[in-house]
Amino acid sequence: MKQLKVIISGGGTGGHIFPAIAIADAIKKRFPETEILFVGAAGRMEMERVPAAGYEIIGLDISGLNRKSPFKNISVAIKFQKSLRKAKHIIKDFNPDIVIGVGGYASSSVLYQANKLRIPTLVQEQNSYAGITNKFLAKKASRICVSYEGMERFFPKDKIIMTGNPCRQELLSTTITRKEAYKEYNLDPDKKTILLIGGSLGSRTLNKSILAGLDQIGKSDIQLLWQCGKLYSFELNMDIASKGNPGNVHMQEFISRMDLAYKAADLVISRAGASSISELSLLGKPVILVPSPNVSEDHQTKNAMALVNKDAAILITDNEAIEKLVPVALETIHDDAKLKVLSENILKLAQRDSADRIVDEAIKLIKKDE
Repeated sequence: MKQLKVIISGGGTGGHIFPAIAIADAIKKRFPETEILFVGAAGRMEMERVPAAGYEIIGLDISGLNRKSPFKNISVAIKFQKSLRKAKHIIKDFNPDIVIGVGGYASSSVLYQANKLRIPTLVQEQNSYAGITNKFLAKKASRICVSYEGMERFFPKDKIIMTGNPCRQELLSTTITRKEAYKEYNLDPDKKTILLIGGSLGSRTLNKSILAGLDQIGKSDIQLLWQCGKLYSFELNMDIASKGNPGNVHMQEFISRMDLAYKAADLVISRAGASSISELSLLGKPVILVPSPNVSEDHQTKNAMALVNKDAAILITDNEAIEKLVPVALETIHDDAKLKVLSENILKLAQRDSADRIVDEAIKLIKKDE
């Protein structure tokens, strides 16, 4: 096969970026000589994360629709027109064999222009409820790779392939042990562990909920590994100190070794982003999901319900969390039968080798276009 050239576009959040990098890594593993170019939104997370993973990226000056202040969408429309022109130049200069979109603002301009230039396009939709960008792009896309059943509600049925959502491969290591995990985070091997992850930036609701139940946690026979986020750590450290610094609470700004954190966890508390759910499914981790209300189309609640309906997760709404999260978590972690059911059912939903399956579809499209 000839040397390939691939553009991967999208980003904005880790939920878009991690799958994009996983796809790029899978392409490189199979075809090491492939040229891969990322196109993202200037100023967003991908502009740091993608180069750190070893790939080149170009940023577009583009932003999403402002639902609260429609008047501001005039500047959004102007930026979109400029990004279309830049995307066209990028595509013509790079001359890719295929363009892959993972969602996020930037992918709208890039895949739209690729479709106009008759270059095969593949859309990867992470969520159970399709976003505006991917619904718009799907009409002309060559293939749509999805992670949930029932996506024909949003996309042409004949274009859909169930591949699952690519995850960070380092999380799936089978060589690390619980002993290593306990040592890394100074945990007690004789206590059950709750892991709380509020995303890479942390979550105000989850942090406030833990703080509200800190006395209960401190008096319990479990331990908490708590990723709070950089924004909240200073204030939370003072709050925890005022409550006597419970010895079974281990708070960190950011957990870089998520493989070890997951290994230590008997129960996870998490937002309901698609990437987190995919990781938890592959690892078979019992989870309490607290969907973020601050996302388009409330897709995190829909992601969570896809699991709850199969008894594969517990759902607590954002506005109930301060009152209910800690009591439910403590009750659940002491219920071995419930933990076992949750683990078995979420494991059934896992989609394995997702990145490789997406690459398979991309190669079919390239060969078809030759």
